[in-house]
Amino acid sequence: MLLSAFFFVIVNQGDHMPRNVREKSSSGIYHIILKGINKQRIFEDDEDSRFFLEKLITYKEISGYELYAYCLMSNHVHLLLKEGEESIGTVFRRIGASYVYWYNRKYNRTGHLFQDRYRSEPVETDQYFLTVMRYIHQNPIKAGIIEKIEDYPWSSYRDYSQKPLICDTKFVLNMFSKVHMEALELWVKFIHEKNNDQCMEHDAGRLNDDEATELIKSVAKVKNPMEIQAYEKKTMNALIKLLKEKGLSIRQIERLTGVSFGVIRGA
Repeated sequence: MLLSAFFFVIVNQGDHMPRNVREKSSSGIYHIILKGINKQRIFEDDEDSRFFLEKLITYKEISGYELYAYCLMSNHVHLLLKEGEESIGTVFRRIGASYVYWYNRKYNRTGHLFQDRYRSEPVETDQYFLTVMRYIHQNPIKAGIIEKIEDYPWSSYRDYSQKPLICDTKFVLNMFSKVHMEALELWVKFIHEKNNDQCMEHDAGRLNDDEATELIKSVAKVKNPMEIQAYEKKTMNALIKLLKEKGLSIRQIERLTGVSFGVIRGA
C-alpha cells in the first residue's frame, strides 16, 4: 500500500526509471499509457476526446477503478489509476474495443488503433505517485503544446482546480492537507514545480509529425506551419532555431513548413 505521504510532499522528487511492462502493483495503482499504433493520431477533434472521457466514466462505474489523473494527447493517453473489481487488462479491453469501434465508424476505417493495447508500470510509493501525477499534468508543456498547465483542456487539472468530473480528487488532496483549500493550494504549487521527473515514456525518440505540427503552431502562433514562410528573415531564423532546440530535425521542419533545407540549416 502507499506509504504516508506528508514526508514525500516536502522531499525533493528524484528521477525514476521505467518499470517492467505488466509488472504487478502491490498497491493496485498503475501509470497507464495507451498509444496509437505506428504513432497514429487517436484524437482528431474535441468530439473524439469527449467520447473517450465518456468511456472512462462509463467503465469506471462498471469496473470499479479509481482514477487520479489523466491527459489526452494527440496520439497517446496517460492515466494514473487504481485497479478495482476488474483487472486493468479487462478495463482496457473494454475501453479499447468501445472507442476503436466508434472511431473506425466515424472515420470509415478498419483495423487496430492502439499499439499493444496498453503499457503499464506499478506505482508503489507516495513519492512516485506524486511524481507520476505531476508528470502527467506537465506532459503538454514538455511537448511544447502549451505554456501553462491550466490552459490544456484535456487533462484532469480542472478536476482539481474547478469541479471533479471523473477523478477521485479527495484521495490525492488528502495527501497534502485535510483542509480542502490548503490542500488545493499545495497541490497546484506542486504540479507547477519545475523538475527532472522521468516516468514511463510513450516514445524515447523525436516528436512525430502530428506532434511537431502542434508544436510549430503553438510556438509560432499560427494555424498552419506553412505560414512561417511569410515571416521576416530574422524572426524566421529565431523561430527555426527554437524549433531545433526543442528536438525537431531539419528535414522535419522543412517537410512541415516548406522552408528550404539551406535556410533551416543556416538558422
